[in-house]
Amino acid sequence: MRRLLWLLSGFGISLLLPGCASMLPTSRATIQTQWKNFTEVQAAFNRIVPYQTRTNDLKALGFDPKASPNVKVLTYVDIIPRFMPNPAMTKKDLHPAVRECIEAKEKGHAYEVELSDIRTKRHGNVFLDMFGFKRKTHETGWRFKGLILLNDGLVVYTLASGEPDIVRDEQRIKPLGPLQEIDALVGGRIWTTR
Repeated sequence: MRRLLWLLSGFGISLLLPGCASMLPTSRATIQTQWKNFTEVQAAFNRIVPYQTRTNDLKALGFDPKASPNVKVLTYVDIIPRFMPNPAMTKKDLHPAVRECIEAKEKGHAYEVELSDIRTKRHGNVFLDMFGFKRKTHETGWRFKGLILLNDGLVVYTLASGEPDIVRDEQRIKPLGPLQEIDALVGGRIWTTR
């Protein structure tokens, strides 16, 4: 009975506040970086020239693991599973520069760059969202990933990927609202009584 009163009071409040979509939560996941968007980081990454760019040049471009957040240093052991994810692949299948970096052992390493700026906003009916009946989410932003292989301080290979313009809408509908969550927590046994 309490649950029913609680749901009814929530429903009544939501009818009084029909235009309160601003009450829905928003979030922003930003990785600290000097670049404001995908285009800027891609332009900086494109200035890296294999067999010309050295570690000091990478610092000037903003790809310094000591000064730039979210730039990881990988050893040659970390590089192997990235390029040879299954036993069917051999070193012969790799790009010569990748093979050179792996064969350099301790002199070979990589910088892994992962940057993003993702904004998530929920919109729609506050009551339906709050009680889990219907939730609409709009996500925007960008995501960049880059890999820089070095052999004895000299860049030998670069690889970049990402999503320059993320625009994603998601809608989740649960006809039973909060009762569906209870059913999932109990493991589907809530309705099976003898």
